[in-house]
Amino acid sequence: MLVGHRTWSFPNRPVIISTGTVGGPFEANGNIPNDFDTLHADLWLGQDSYEKAQKVLMEEASTKAIEKAYLNKEDIQFCLAGDLINQLTPTSFACRTLATPYLGLFGACSTSMEGLALSAFIVNHGGAKYILTGSASHNAANEKQFRYPTEYGAQKPPTAQWTVTAAGTAIVSNQGSGPVITSATIGRVVDMGISDPFNMGGAMAPAAVDTIEAHLKDLNIDADYYDLIATGDLGHIGHPIASDLLEKHGLKLSQEQFQDCGLMIYREGQPVLAGGSGSGCSAAVTYGHLLNRMKKGEFKRILIVATGALLSPLSFQQKETIPCIAHAVSIEAGGEND
Repeated sequence: MLVGHRTWSFPNRPVIISTGTVGGPFEANGNIPNDFDTLHADLWLGQDSYEKAQKVLMEEASTKAIEKAYLNKEDIQFCLAGDLINQLTPTSFACRTLATPYLGLFGACSTSMEGLALSAFIVNHGGAKYILTGSASHNAANEKQFRYPTEYGAQKPPTAQWTVTAAGTAIVSNQGSGPVITSATIGRVVDMGISDPFNMGGAMAPAAVDTIEAHLKDLNIDADYYDLIATGDLGHIGHPIASDLLEKHGLKLSQEQFQDCGLMIYREGQPVLAGGSGSGCSAAVTYGHLLNRMKKGEFKRILIVATGALLSPLSFQQKETIPCIAHAVSIEAGGEND
């Protein structure tokens, strides 16, 4: 049901019954390799293009989630997913392999939580029993589209982030055991006039703050309700900006409580400049690392605020500023749903 202006509450407690996470070689050397189901040593994943490799990431993460739920792909009623590549082709082609009814989503790097919010809404209202949702990104494929081909070797400024080669998926159901989705706040488009595609963190930070404030206001709760509030991929530049903006608005969060998926995935010393990014970043970190920590009892309630920059190569070439968005989903440690 709708609570406040733009938050959905899910009284039927849709449950995340399984997840699948796949990463590439850079992620294998990162900070959370043990939280991936599968890691690849080959950036090409045996394919002849990076876009096809990204398709394989999504296929493997989806298949792993289905297997871990002890389901068949025919049991999945809908797939809600997307990515950053033109017309969502890696995701669409992956869903061709899965042969599952498919709704393609584009929220840039916020796609993971856009998909989870919509999946929870549909399941909560009886629209499906099993929904697969998730997202993937590939460093070389996404860099080629939005910046320069990696083979070009162009030097990047310190504000740039490293696109994650990873996929994360989840199966949301009306029954079973696992973490439950209790609410979701849909972001609005926020544009503060930044036009630099190498400063995504700074561009997206205000959208994250806007959604966090709306979530707390709509539900009439304090930030301390959550053990962790994690933004999608603001990185070393955007995350401190978001923290400062929240404090100016009266919300002072500790470093332990307020973290960022783009800062969790890579270890100190990896050449990622301002941290990780890409639509697979928050998907893989949430469905792997954070839910594993929740299962260990480290968290009871987390709020994932996936951020996205809604630019395209065309809008950048036409010197447009960068509109941004953030979607927030509340996940709580749960038991068994009948």
